[in-house]
Amino acid sequence: MDRLSEMEAFAMVVDQGGFTDAARKLGISKSAVSKHVSSLETRLGARLLNRTTRRVSPTEIGLAYYDRARRVLNDAGEADALVTSMQSAPSGTLRVSIATDFGVNHISPILGTFLHEYPDITVNMVLNNRHVELISEGFDLAVRIGELEDSTLRARKLAETEKQMIVSPAYLEKYGRPTRIDDLNEHKLLHYSNQANGSVWKLTAPSGEKRHIRSAGWLTVNDGQSLLNAALGGLGIAFLPDFLYADAMREGRLVPAIENMAPESLGIYAVYPPGRYTQPKVRAFIDFLVESFRDKGPGLW
Repeated sequence: MDRLSEMEAFAMVVDQGGFTDAARKLGISKSAVSKHVSSLETRLGARLLNRTTRRVSPTEIGLAYYDRARRVLNDAGEADALVTSMQSAPSGTLRVSIATDFGVNHISPILGTFLHEYPDITVNMVLNNRHVELISEGFDLAVRIGELEDSTLRARKLAETEKQMIVSPAYLEKYGRPTRIDDLNEHKLLHYSNQANGSVWKLTAPSGEKRHIRSAGWLTVNDGQSLLNAALGGLGIAFLPDFLYADAMREGRLVPAIENMAPESLGIYAVYPPGRYTQPKVRAFIDFLVESFRDKGPGLW
């Protein structure tokens, strides 16, 4: 006989306190339940149930076996639910946290396509410039840019971007161009206040040396688009990802602040809570973003 069926019959007899009620719950005959339990006891070489004319109760061995059997049956039920869930059409409310600049410029324009592809999903997109606590704040996933903090969250890479010091030609005409990293101390810098490391810029010199530059900013804001506008207006040097400045640089309105200095590479990731499986709505949105950004990379935003 099937081992799982034997185990299920035995556990149900213990749960219901008898063969008759167990048979009714399982939707099979009383004799079938009895055969399953007898086969299980024979296979194990142990008596699992005390049977009297009035009641049925587990033996000491039977009670120990019941505890383990119930765990196995629960796991089997979860496995079945997993398959059903993964095959079901994505639906429900999807709550997403995305950095304001990236959300406005690169998620909002494609969101309509996603909603038309998955009409049973309702999206609640929250744009902010902080790292939310996904589980405690009730988010299904977040899109994050740059080095990921150590955590228990799962992550999938969506694309890459580059971060570079950029400046307007008008600024260079007025203040001159820095030729090396140390020259930045003499220039007007534009800082992003929500950056995890504050006013410290992590840079790679043309020699390949890693440098950490800390300098007071002439302007500090918590929004990348505002920093971009300030740089375009000739207010100073900004250190921004290329999905913000790419168009302006192609048009010549911005240029690299220090020539021959390699940009810093950054990953763009979808992060979501840990678990044995991913909800269909979350999986659908991440797959959609991966496909949408498949050809995106440094200089292509």
